Order: sequence, then structure tokens, then C-alpha cells
Amino acid sequence: MLYEIFNSIKDSFGADYFTSRVSNEIVQNLNPKFELREYQKEALGRFDFYFNGYQKRKFPAQLLFHMATGSGKTLIMAANILSLYKLGYRNFIFFVNSVNIIEKTRDNFLNPLSEKYLFSPTIRFGEKQIEIREGKNFAAASPEDINILFTTIQGLHVRLNYPKEDALTYEDFADKEIILISDEAHHLQTITKGNREEIELEKSWEHTVERVFRSNFKNILLEFTATIDLGNENIRQKYEDKIIFQYDLKQFRLDKYSKEIEVLQADLEPVDRALQAVILSQYRRKIAEKYKLRLKPVLLFKSKSIKESKENYDDFLEKMKNLKSSDLQEICSRSQGTDIEKAFNYLKKEDITFDNFIKELQEDFAEEKCMLLDSEHVDEEKQLKLNSLENKNNEIRAIFAVNMLNEGWDVLNLFDIVRLYDTRDGKYVHGKYKPGNTTMGEAQLIGRGARYFPFQLDEVQDKYKRKFDEDAENELRAVETLYYHSAHNPDYISEIKSALTEIGILPEKYSQLEMKIKDDFKKTDFWKDGVIFINDRIANPRTEIFSLEDAKVERSYAHKLKTGEIREKVILDEDEEIKPRDVVRSKMKYKLSDFGENIVRSALDKLEFYRFETLREYFPHIRSVKEFIASNNYLGGIEIEVSGPKDKLNKLLPIEKLEMALFVVRNVAEKARINTSDFVGTNLFKARLLRQVFKDKKIKIDIDEVKNQKLENVNLVEKDWYAQNEFYGTDEEQNFINFLDGFIEKLRQKYSDMALLRNEKFFQVFDFSEGRAFEPDFLMLLKRRNHKISIYQIFIEPKGDLFKDGQGRFENSKEGWKQKFLLEAEKRVKIDLKLESKNFKLIGLPFYNEKLKREFEEALENKILSDL
Repeated sequence: MLYEIFNSIKDSFGADYFTSRVSNEIVQNLNPKFELREYQKEALGRFDFYFNGYQKRKFPAQLLFHMATGSGKTLIMAANILSLYKLGYRNFIFFVNSVNIIEKTRDNFLNPLSEKYLFSPTIRFGEKQIEIREGKNFAAASPEDINILFTTIQGLHVRLNYPKEDALTYEDFADKEIILISDEAHHLQTITKGNREEIELEKSWEHTVERVFRSNFKNILLEFTATIDLGNENIRQKYEDKIIFQYDLKQFRLDKYSKEIEVLQADLEPVDRALQAVILSQYRRKIAEKYKLRLKPVLLFKSKSIKESKENYDDFLEKMKNLKSSDLQEICSRSQGTDIEKAFNYLKKEDITFDNFIKELQEDFAEEKCMLLDSEHVDEEKQLKLNSLENKNNEIRAIFAVNMLNEGWDVLNLFDIVRLYDTRDGKYVHGKYKPGNTTMGEAQLIGRGARYFPFQLDEVQDKYKRKFDEDAENELRAVETLYYHSAHNPDYISEIKSALTEIGILPEKYSQLEMKIKDDFKKTDFWKDGVIFINDRIANPRTEIFSLEDAKVERSYAHKLKTGEIREKVILDEDEEIKPRDVVRSKMKYKLSDFGENIVRSALDKLEFYRFETLREYFPHIRSVKEFIASNNYLGGIEIEVSGPKDKLNKLLPIEKLEMALFVVRNVAEKARINTSDFVGTNLFKARLLRQVFKDKKIKIDIDEVKNQKLENVNLVEKDWYAQNEFYGTDEEQNFINFLDGFIEKLRQKYSDMALLRNEKFFQVFDFSEGRAFEPDFLMLLKRRNHKISIYQIFIEPKGDLFKDGQGRFENSKEGWKQKFLLEAEKRVKIDLKLESKNFKLIGLPFYNEKLKREFEEALENKILSDL
């Protein structure tokens, strides 16, 4: 498979081989609110390599991105469009099978006021500003802009095969290089699968796309899907050299970008099952409010038919209208041992009576806040509400639907899906029961609902990832979990879990494990009154920046004037060209200040960066914009080498001066932003009691991971130097434990007490230059008697080969900043010693890596075994 070939290239040249190829120019032309994730950079880097470095690229080129629902496929499309623009492409066709998805995508690509608009407000390549334009055909396409035609695949087929006036025709493609972008591309694969039931209709669609694609050898077809059946041999063969990036739901979940999934079954009538889900949803809202998170959780009630959906909608409204305390008491009595019990425990703890809770539910789930949605009950207003469920002013809490939302529905605040029917449509194939289309469709819907609701409790947390997998008792897990409510039907539960496991959104099995502090360790001085020193992250005051040079901003620039040269060619004579008069070229240096304050100020006024309050954040010592313009430390010291016709260099026009000034100040702003961080880690490390940082904790691990991460060679329960009862970790972390077990006797010769603790998200430290959060895997404490320095604190971070740079080391890898921090810490740390008279020292060590073990061992011996 193509993606496996690219995986091998990555293994050979380093983990950042593809991510390092992502152009800043592309990133800066995307909406800055959508920060690219590592896997998205990987996808974009592979795309760039395919067209700019891969020797076996195809003509015409067809590529497929297999990416999980919610992983940001549309942002990848936008970035690909920008990359292809740089390669000379101007004309794009976006097609999908659903009108709803077309409208949503059109808004995301064309409407700068949309919350999900994908591009920067201004798109620039060099000094050229370009627009995103929509067209019905390419006859009047702008040669300088990005032209996109949005259509359904059915609509594309009709347009081309039954053309109308001014509509798109096959002739439009004869002399044009076209990019075709297919979303939900699995709809194109019906013929390839060999599905004869729909073959005639689908064949015409697929052949239409194929005919357009093959009309020019420079054309490109980009396919995006979360669903591709690689178990089908026909599909696998067709896409063997086309799948450039594989990032499925399983990997998406393992990387913590999705909600977790819980399946709740209840032997209740549909309306009571709905009530149970409402109680859980309201509890979730209260937990979010407790932590000052703005969240309005939404429920989806799914019925088998339009008729049943209307009946369930009416029954639900009636139930809510006449809700009684006895209804809640009945559910409470059945909830023991479930997450529903947590909701009732919360009500009790907060002294919320059932009567008051009922009033709250009746208000939040009033008729105007519930939506009945199907082909018979849909209008423009409902569509608008449906596409804005996360907005502050949208009060919809419950949606009753049949199948309309199975595809193309992007919602982050869906937390409960309630199945209000109890049927199965699977069948036995070759003696094995295979889930039917209904169950697989439900699994896909759950996959859509599993999109993570982003939040953070502080600036350090990654708002787009789950945070509490290692803390199973944390009440905020309710905001990281999607619940699927169904009837009590063991066969169906087994079937849906099988389907969810197959698509990768549910781990095959998981174990909940307890990591506890050993009782013996609790008797030690380390535990009773020992401390750990950790630093804080603060806003970067940039007090050391007194000039552009301090901010690592260049002071010299080059600019080329347009010559105004015109060439004329005689059309009927291949050889004859009327030569223009010779243009004498030259160069001349100017200071930016030579253009005058008014010109420079006009350039500054065009960029938000140069508002005084923003400018002061990056250059805190300036007293005015006037000083920033005139001072040699800032813009006054900038030189521009201008090249162009000699007769123009001495007579620059005001518009030319403004163009050059704008070019310079845009570069200055960009470099100032990139080269200085918004945060820094403090040099001051403050003491915190060890027993207040490390606690007993329940952790949840996939059963496969338990097998892989369980340490086999060393029984840590018996080791007095290991402070906890359990350890689960990567191969490299296990290698470190094995190493330390063999090294421990050397330590005993110098140290009376020693302890190693596994850091399961108990604490973070922050690198000095950018304030990036870092959770060292281990903390080691060593104690010496009768010595100037009596206690040593060591952060230890094992790191596998996957993270190495091209030289097989870590200095230039994407994780290199962590090692740099560990090595810098020893010299830069200032310890806050508001504690008795103890002497502490923080030791810095390089990463532990099995292949570089000797370097780690030498550093360890030099720092803690030499006579200090």
C-alpha cells in the first residue's frame, strides 16, 4: 500500500521527515483558529512529498486520504487546495453525494463570517492577494484566483451528460487542468466492490468522474473518506497505490482526539429510556457548569421509521410535561453501579430535590427546545439550527430523527444517542453472524458523535484531547464520554459492540487498574515530609527584547521593482519577435525611514499587529508607534535593497514606496510572532509536598495495551526503591526499569534512601523558552547523609527510536526541546527553599534510549556517583 511505503520512508529518515515539509506559507493562509495537529501535518507533508519529491507519482494522479470522522478532513482539503495553487492549478470541483454536505462545505470554503471558515481572512502568495471564487463552469474562471465548483456527484453527472445553456460540459475539460475533490468517497466505490444491485446508477456516476479525470494527464483526483472496506479484495487492489494517508477511527481514539464510548442498556420502555438519557445529560451540563465550561449537551433520539419518530416525539413531550418525582425515584432505584447513579449522587450531594430537578428538566426540554427531523419534517430554519448546535444562542437539546443525520453531520456537543427500537437485521454468513446494514449505520453514527468537545481547565491542557483516561474517577469524564442507550438485548449489545470494535471506536476490551502508593513507602521521610520542586508557566514579558535584533528579526530586505517591459510577438512568424528597448537595471539601498513617516505609518495601519497595545506585547520597551518607526533599534534601522530599471530607482513613486514598506512590515510582524513565544517557563521551582502531588489513581487501559505494557522481567512489588504497586509503560520505559534494576546497587553505595515514582499525569514542568508543558515519565529522589547536598531530584524521560532525528539522536527531533529542558534545568533552576535547612539539587539527564544507553549511564554516573 502507498501509505505503507511512505511509512517506511518516515522510518528511514526520521519521525519529522514529512511534518517538516509543511510550508509556513500554506499554514499562514489557513484560519489561525484551526491549529494544525501533528497527524494533519503528517498528511500535508506526505501530500507535498508526493508531488514534489516522490519519483513514482502517477499522471493523472489519484490519491485517497482515509481519515476518521472528526479528524479535520476539510481542513486538509483547504490546505491541499492552497498547495496545488502554488503548483499552478486554479480550477477545482468539489463533489459529494449529499446536498446538505455541499451547503455546509460551501459555507466553510466561501463565507468568511462562518465560524468554521477554513482560510485566513486574506490569502496571499508573496505579494499577490488571491480570492476563493465559486463558479458554475470554468469558462469565465479567474486565472489568478482559486475557482471552485460545488456539486453533488449526481448533479455533476446530470450537468455533463444532459447539458444546459451556460452549464458545465465535457468540452470545458479538454484544455484545462482540473482538481477533483471527492468527499465521502466510499460512495464512488460501489462498482469496485462489485455490488450489482446499484451498479447501473452508480456506474454512470463513477464513469462520469473517471471520464473527467482522464481528460487531461495533469488532472488530480483527491478522495476523502472515513470508510473504506480494505477487506474487499477489489477495493484493496484498486487503492493499493492511492491511499497516501491512513488515520482511522481506532488511531483517532488512541490518540485521544475522540470521546470515549459507553453502551448503556436498560430494560425500560422507550420513553423511560429517553428519560434516563435526559437525566445523564443534565448531570453532564451541571458538571460542566461547575468547572465554568460553556456546554449545552445535545441528545439524539433515533427511531426506525418516520411514523415511530413522531410517536416517540409526542410521547417524550407528554412525559416531560407530566414528569413526577416517582419517575425519577424509579430510575434511581435501578441505577446502582452505573454512571446514572453518579448523577443521582450528585443531586444528593448538592441538595437538589427531585421537584426542583424536574422543573429544570421541563424548562431545558420544553417543546421549543426539541426538534423533530426527517424528510417530512424539515425546513430551512431547522437546517440552520441543526448546523449551529454549538452556538451560544441555539437552545436545542433534543433531536428526534430516523436516518437524516447518518452522514455529513458535524456536531461536537452530542453526548447521548438513544435507540428507541429493538430490532436486528444481521444474518449468518458462512456460519458466522454478520451485523446488518442498520447496525453498521448506527456504528457509523456513533463514530460521528464521538467527535471530542474541546475544553481546557487551564492554558496548559490540550483542549482537543481527552484528559482523564488515567483518572477513571474524575467527574469530568462525563464531558469526555458519548453514551449509546439501547434496550436490554444481549444479542444486539454484542452486535453493536462488535460493529464499534470493527470500525475502531471501541476498544476490544479494557481493564481498569489501580495504581497505589505502597504502604511501606508511606512510612518513609520522603512521603511524610518530602517535597518535589516544579516550575510554573507565565506570560512571556519579553523584557529582554530592546530591538528587532533581540527578536531575531532581519534588518535587511531585498525588493524587485516591476520593469514595465512589454514584449510583442508576430503571431504568424514563429521566429520573429519584436525586441523591446534595452532596460538598464541597477540596485540601490534605502533605509525604510527614507520613505517618510507617513508612508510607513500607512503600511502599519493595514496590519492589526501594529496596533500599539499589540505591538507593546512583542516590543515592551517602546513608548510610541512613532518611536518604533524612527528608532534605529526598530524600523528606523531597516535597509531595503531595491533592484529594477535604473531610471526608476531615483524616482520611486509613493505607491511603490508603500508597496515596499508593506512588504517589510509584514515580514517583521511574521518573524516577531514566530520567533518569540507567548509563554515561558519560570526559572523558579517551587516546593510541593510529595504526598499532595502523587496519589492513588484508577487508570483505564485497552486490554491489548495491558499485555504490551506489563513489565515482565522485574517484580516491582518487591522492590523497595519503586514507590507504587503497579507499572504499565512503553517498551522504552520497560527498558529503563530493567536498566535501573541492574544499576541500583551502585546507588546504594552512596545513598541511604532512594525512590522512583511513575508520573501518571500527576505533575507538569514547563520549558524555559516557550512554556511548553512536559510530563516527565519518572521522578527519582535520592538522599545522602552528612553531605552538603542531601537530596537530589531527577526527572527521567525514556524515549523510543520513533522520536529520533535523522542522525539517530534527539537533539534535532520534534521531542528535542524536552531533552534540552532537562539538560538546561540543572544550571538554570532557582529553588525556592522556604523549608527548614535542607539542601536540594535538581539533576538534568538526557533521554533514556536503549541504543544510547551508555550515554545515559555515563551522565548518571558523572552526576550522582562522583564525589560531589
